[in-house]
Amino acid sequence: MSKATLKALVVDDEPAVRRFLRTSLEPRGYHVSEASSGHEAVDVVAHSKPDVILLDMGLPDLDGVEVTRILREWCSIPIIILSVRESEADKVAALDAGADDYLTKPFGLNELTARLRAALRRVQQNPDEPVLVSGSLTIDLTNRDVIRDGQRIVLTPTEYDILKALARKAGKVLTHQQLMREVWGHVEQDLHTLRVNISNLRKKLEPEPARPVYLATEPGVGYRFVLL
Repeated sequence: MSKATLKALVVDDEPAVRRFLRTSLEPRGYHVSEASSGHEAVDVVAHSKPDVILLDMGLPDLDGVEVTRILREWCSIPIIILSVRESEADKVAALDAGADDYLTKPFGLNELTARLRAALRRVQQNPDEPVLVSGSLTIDLTNRDVIRDGQRIVLTPTEYDILKALARKAGKVLTHQQLMREVWGHVEQDLHTLRVNISNLRKKLEPEPARPVYLATEPGVGYRFVLL
């Protein structure tokens, strides 16, 4: 998929926002279509099948979370939420509904294009690919091996399961609830246990654990495995 063929759908009820995103993305090779409501967005997705969706939360007919839930019933197109809502509850609700990422307005164009690249790169990955490489880190899902700078890293079973869950959806924010469900099968697990395991993973995998480059935190929401 070449950058020149990428189709982005911008869903926002404010014409100025849609115009800004169109004029910003088209010079970067995106073909931009627009929708001003949730129902219109669902219709456009069904008929034009964009490569990525930029979705506002505060639409006049359907909330962005509801639009995300509707779309996730039948499509896996990356959805990036763009919203003025800053609360952790709003972010968690959107991500749990199936959104891939969440950016708070106002945002920088460089940050937006980086998130777009990450979302699209994830789609292009083969989900059955057994080996994932990010920087100096290699994760072999078939053999349960984790290699950093040529050295095998020994992980506990829980640490490995957390890393595998994040790596298989590299670039996507996984909420605390999503991670606990994937690793322990339920969300009743103590959040402190998850945080301790993430801290231990960073000590083993990160060049500087206090400045993680692989295991990024979305404060109050969850974690993301970063592809370098």
